[in-house]
Amino acid sequence: MFPQIITIVVGSKNPVKVNAIKNAIAAYYPESEIHCNGVNAPSLVSEQPMTSQETRDGAINRLRYCQANESADFYAAIEGGVDLFEDGAATFAYIVIANNEKMSVGRGANLPLPNSVFNRLKIGEELGPLMDELFSTKNIKQKGGAIGLLTNGHATREGNYTHAAILAMAPFVHADFYQQP
Repeated sequence: MFPQIITIVVGSKNPVKVNAIKNAIAAYYPESEIHCNGVNAPSLVSEQPMTSQETRDGAINRLRYCQANESADFYAAIEGGVDLFEDGAATFAYIVIANNEKMSVGRGANLPLPNSVFNRLKIGEELGPLMDELFSTKNIKQKGGAIGLLTNGHATREGNYTHAAILAMAPFVHADFYQQP
């Protein structure tokens, strides 16, 4: 018997985001064949979201675009952003996963940012290119990300996204618990 096929549409063609979603869903369905496709989905927010709300909105906008324009078992979107919190500036991401019945919103861990980096983001720079400049890398946002650079490779952008997506999947794999009052 052939394994079940699960189709996923991710609201980005960035391989880090596509792989994170594919790996998270595959972890829950190891006997299934996972078909995961990234599409260019507009966030409708700033290129560099500067608040938690703007970042969350960007992820949801990308997901809704996927739902309106594609057919799949699961839809997912990830939006990275920055904000100034009580303990300082940090970068993080919102992860949104949905099927045709429900949506789950999750969030990745905060990575503290140096004030010098946050100040440059406030004047309109984007984190990925800024990290490329500071660390002499190229297109780091499609690799380890600022997380990889600032943690000396002990954490990665994809790993953070995968972990958050695994958590966001809980309402789908334990639907009965989440439907109870």
